[in-house]
Amino acid sequence: MSDEHNDDDLAVLLSTPVDDGTLRRLHRRLEQAAEQADLIDVAYTTIDSPVGKLLLAATPKGLVRVAYAGEDHDQVLEALGHKLSPRILHAPKRLEKAAREIDEYFAGRRRAFDVPLDLSLSRGFRRLVQTHLPEIGYGQTCSYRDMAELVGSPKAVRAVGTACATNPLPIVVPCHRVLRTDGTLGGYIGGLTAKTTLLELEAAV
Repeated sequence: MSDEHNDDDLAVLLSTPVDDGTLRRLHRRLEQAAEQADLIDVAYTTIDSPVGKLLLAATPKGLVRVAYAGEDHDQVLEALGHKLSPRILHAPKRLEKAAREIDEYFAGRRRAFDVPLDLSLSRGFRRLVQTHLPEIGYGQTCSYRDMAELVGSPKAVRAVGTACATNPLPIVVPCHRVLRTDGTLGGYIGGLTAKTTLLELEAAV
């Protein structure tokens, strides 16, 4: 068979409309093949939540990123490709545990997350602060100054604010529980409406 004939067949195949069901089946096959060949370095999915659509991404070590829609999920994935690995695939099964725990949290049935975490997107003082954020109990809050004292750097209030603002795992690593010293909300990567929603959810239980 000539190369020209093969090209014609390929052109016909590529121009044939494919329904959504077929595309989903093909993607599942691709996902399974990539999984078996150990070719997925970063798996991701999106889920709906009371604070909008969330992007969840995980490495083999654990959940590495939770991103709000306002962060632009395409840009987040592009950044993960640069910082971690270009071998990224939409693979919801890898994120089932994380997605379930977040659903349980918003349903008021979960107060702490058990999903393994990968903190490799953070370094130095920021990572130190983010490691200690889960020590703020469910339904409780503390100030940026309190957090600075907790990590042993009482003068690093501004740096604590930066660590909270750059937290790659909001909701799961609860930077929303850190407020300004005067009790006002302060900033939040998901926006103040999302921060208020999370605090009100926890206060209601």
